[in-house]
Amino acid sequence: MLDLKSIEKAQQRLQGVAHRTPFSYAPILSEMSGYEVYLKKENLQRTGAFKLRGAFNKIATLVENNQKGGVVAASAGNHAQGVAFSAKHFGIEASIVMPDSTPLTKILGVKEFGANVILHGANYDEAYAYAMNYAKEHQKDFVHPFTDDEVMSGQGTVALEMIEDRDDLDAIVVPVGGGGLIAGMGVAINALNSNIQVIGVAAEGAPAMKNSFETKVAEGSESVRTIADGIAVRDASPITLEHIIKEVDSLELVCEDEIAAAILFLLEKQKVLVEGAGAVGVAALIHGKLDLPKGSKIGIVLSGGNIDVTMLSLIIEKGLVKSSRKMKLSVVMIDKPGSLMHFTELLTTVGANIVQIGYDRTSINLEFGDAVVSVDLETKGVEHQEEVRTILTKHGFGFKELH
Repeated sequence: MLDLKSIEKAQQRLQGVAHRTPFSYAPILSEMSGYEVYLKKENLQRTGAFKLRGAFNKIATLVENNQKGGVVAASAGNHAQGVAFSAKHFGIEASIVMPDSTPLTKILGVKEFGANVILHGANYDEAYAYAMNYAKEHQKDFVHPFTDDEVMSGQGTVALEMIEDRDDLDAIVVPVGGGGLIAGMGVAINALNSNIQVIGVAAEGAPAMKNSFETKVAEGSESVRTIADGIAVRDASPITLEHIIKEVDSLELVCEDEIAAAILFLLEKQKVLVEGAGAVGVAALIHGKLDLPKGSKIGIVLSGGNIDVTMLSLIIEKGLVKSSRKMKLSVVMIDKPGSLMHFTELLTTVGANIVQIGYDRTSINLEFGDAVVSVDLETKGVEHQEEVRTILTKHGFGFKELH
């Protein structure tokens, strides 16, 4: 049963295992939003995400009931590491089924905790179906990532810590995928202080729980596509939905650009690295999705920090272009000695720094005697980029901007 008592018992089990992560005032976010903002940094949790809490509490409960025959889970990320860590802690066998497309870094992260990794299926749903059958055939306990009372109780301990640190919050903002985190936290929050609003945030590319919250009936999505892979759940669970309808005040959506902007903002301004799922609460804040009175005290859960380095690089690159700190140009010029030098000298006069350049004279799209230069520039904002456009146009360079 999921209630305050089960969550408090989970907190006792987690003593000395899960970190009590910082719940810190965020001055820059507070100033720009008009709210008093605090960040719960579960990205600093052991294994890099809150998922450890639920997995550990579930496996601890199995051990207490003398069920030590081993556990099975299906996950491509944070839940896998939480289950693997917890199984190793108790000295029991763990088998994790991961989709075939799972990045090597995540596979190795699970193997480091001694778990057996089974690659199966093109996506999570196929891996999940296989894992359920595998657990049944091998008579092992299946640890679900969210539709389990003990898992949800473990996740609810995040709320206990937040309210213990600040008992005057007006709202708590929580990422939503399968709903286990917000279900557990919602039960704890409303039991301790029903005046605190519980606000969920999901990705537009995985809207099943948002749609289900509005219709009050568990619905699925035809497809899921989002950089917030930690909350990329295709089908809403009736189990978590029941708690969410009862405990949650509102559920908002954020788009991919908003999530990416929040990741970059947290990295650059708050010096905090989060994954896509961990950034959705801040994305909702900075893009005006939270309908709260100015001056409200808000706690936002940064649910995890296990972002793929390749994805992070892409987010930074696109973010620099969108914020006018990087400019990508394709410039056509006459293919003769001195043309390229003249071009670069013009850029020097306006203080635009070249960080990458390519020269092509063989493209079939070019007139004979022409060349195309692709160039990436470091710039200092909108006005600076306009200076670049003006000087190139003035000196007869045809160009197009690449995004």
